[in-house]
Amino acid sequence: MKTGNRILYALLCCAAYPLSWLPLRVLYIFADILAWLAGSVIGYRRKVIRENLRTSFPDKSRDELRKIEKGFYRWLGDYGVETLKLLTFSPESIRKHMEVENPEEISRALGEGRNVVLFLGHYCNWEWVSSLPLSFPAGAVCAQVYHPLHNKPLDRLFYKLRTRFGANNEPMNDIGRFLIRHKREGIPTVTGFIADQRPRWEIHLFVDFLHHDTGVFTGPERMARFLDAEVWFCHMERPRRGTYSLRFVPVTHRPSDVPVFDITRRCFSMLQSNIEEAPQYYLWSHKRWKRSRQDFLDHWGDKAADQLSHL
Repeated sequence: MKTGNRILYALLCCAAYPLSWLPLRVLYIFADILAWLAGSVIGYRRKVIRENLRTSFPDKSRDELRKIEKGFYRWLGDYGVETLKLLTFSPESIRKHMEVENPEEISRALGEGRNVVLFLGHYCNWEWVSSLPLSFPAGAVCAQVYHPLHNKPLDRLFYKLRTRFGANNEPMNDIGRFLIRHKREGIPTVTGFIADQRPRWEIHLFVDFLHHDTGVFTGPERMARFLDAEVWFCHMERPRRGTYSLRFVPVTHRPSDVPVFDITRRCFSMLQSNIEEAPQYYLWSHKRWKRSRQDFLDHWGDKAADQLSHL
C-alpha cells in the first residue's frame, strides 16, 4: 500500500483492536445502538430493504414485513461487531460460537483425496465461516473466494480477519489458478463460494430465487465440474445471539452425474429454504435484483444466447 493508506490502516487497527478485545456481551450494547441509529434515525437503505422484502415475500402482511425489517437491522448491528470480534477470537472461542455439526463429512472427502466445493450465501454471519479450517484435519487446504474492497486499508483489515484461522483468501480472478495448481500437485482442497453476489453483466444463468428471476454466477458449478468435487451447501442457523450453527448438506458427490446447471439451481433452492426459516438474517440491504433479464438482453443483444449457454 501507499504511505497514506498504510497510515490509515494503522489508525484503523488502533481503533479496531481495542474494541475487538471487549466481550461480546459488551459489543452487543454497541450493536443495539448501531441498529437503532441505522433503522430508526438514519433509515439506512430502508427503501431497498423494504422493496426486497415486499417482492421476496408477496404473501406476507405489512406487519410481518416490518417485523422482519426490524430484526434485520438488529442482526446487521450484530454482524458488524461479530465480524470485528474475529480479530481477537481465540480458536477455542470461535469454536464455541461457530458450531459445526458434521465436519466429518468434509474430512472424509479430503481423506479420500476428493476436492470439496462449499456453497453459501449472505446469510447469518458468513464471515465466521472463515473459521472452518479449525474443524478439518490439520494441514487441509481451505480457500474462500472474495472481491477485494476498493478501500485498501479496510481491504487489508478484512483480509487479516478472514485468514486468521487458516483459510486462504483468494480473489475471484485468481481462484482458478489456485485450484489448478493444487489439482496438479494432487492436493485436495475445500473452497467456499458466496454465490449470491450480483453479477454485473457476466450472467450465465437465471434462476427462480425468492420470487425473482435472478441472474447468477455459475463459477462454483464450473469449478466443481472441473475438479470433480463434492458439492455441499452450508446450512446456517442462529440458535441464540452470539452463536451460529452450520450443517453441511449434500448437493452432489459426482457433478458429472447431474445435468448442467442443476447444481446451481439446487444450491439456490437450498439457500432460499434456509432464508425462509429466519429471513431477518439475510442481507436485504444489498441491491440483489438491480438488473433484470430484460436489462441483460438489452446489454448483450445478439450475444445474449451465447452468454447464457456458457458453463
